[in-house]
Amino acid sequence: MTKRKTRHANRSQPGAVKRRSARAPVASAPPPGTLERAAGARELWLYGNHAVLEALANPERRIGRLLVTGEAAAKQGARLQALLAGRGDGVMAERATREILGQLLPAGAVHQGLALQTEPLAEPDLPELLAAVSRPSAEGAVAGPCVLLALDQVTDPQNVGAILRSAAAFGAAAVLAPGRHAAPETGALAKAASGALEHLPYLKVGNLAQSLEQLKQAGFWIVGLAAEGARSIGDGDLGDRVVLVMGAEGRGLRRLTRERCDLLVRLPTQGPIGQLNVSSAAAVALYELLGRRRG
Repeated sequence: MTKRKTRHANRSQPGAVKRRSARAPVASAPPPGTLERAAGARELWLYGNHAVLEALANPERRIGRLLVTGEAAAKQGARLQALLAGRGDGVMAERATREILGQLLPAGAVHQGLALQTEPLAEPDLPELLAAVSRPSAEGAVAGPCVLLALDQVTDPQNVGAILRSAAAFGAAAVLAPGRHAAPETGALAKAASGALEHLPYLKVGNLAQSLEQLKQAGFWIVGLAAEGARSIGDGDLGDRVVLVMGAEGRGLRRLTRERCDLLVRLPTQGPIGQLNVSSAAAVALYELLGRRRG
């Protein structure tokens, strides 16, 4: 499995930081509307335990503010204090009410008392990713299987976040999407990803069909997931370098994308419900490609 090189090179372990109290240091939050924004950056608020804690543990995250309710400070204070101390950038937790978070975040956001102002993460481009996944090991060979996911106009942030979570859990190397008609990094996507954004590259490419051709030239087998696939994804060995291409629900794979695939495969579903939604299908397919062979 290929891991990004830059995000966790000096990642602090919370247990290694001396704890001075059971709560994170807090200050009073100013009223909504006075938030500071990093120069030239799009404002992004992450929320929820996993998304916020993993982002704080990521040294590549540029943090603006961390807002914490009293209840969240009581539950997560020691962990927050350790993570903030490990960052060394001077960010402190600020006390906020649920009403303040409700005004800052989307309606209905399940924030669990935590909100983090940050910037979208910088991601490698496709040549950089290919260089990373093609780097030989000390023994002279590329270590282990390498699976990439390519999303063909999958735009729902909940689905994309769930796909990122499954991809990180099963050890995929990255998730690719076209620059347009893709879900951007948002709080909702990060919440659904449950921290996976901090561990797995989510690349935007200019032209998906052309990128698939580049991947093919780099030795990847391009496999499209489609209900009409000629074979089940678990039938036979697809090799160690696979790009799994998934289309949007309803439309499926677009024609140009489908034409770039070396093979179409299907999931071995049966019964009255013949298809899964795209995030569930991704989890099953990743288990077939990575989980089963590693288990």
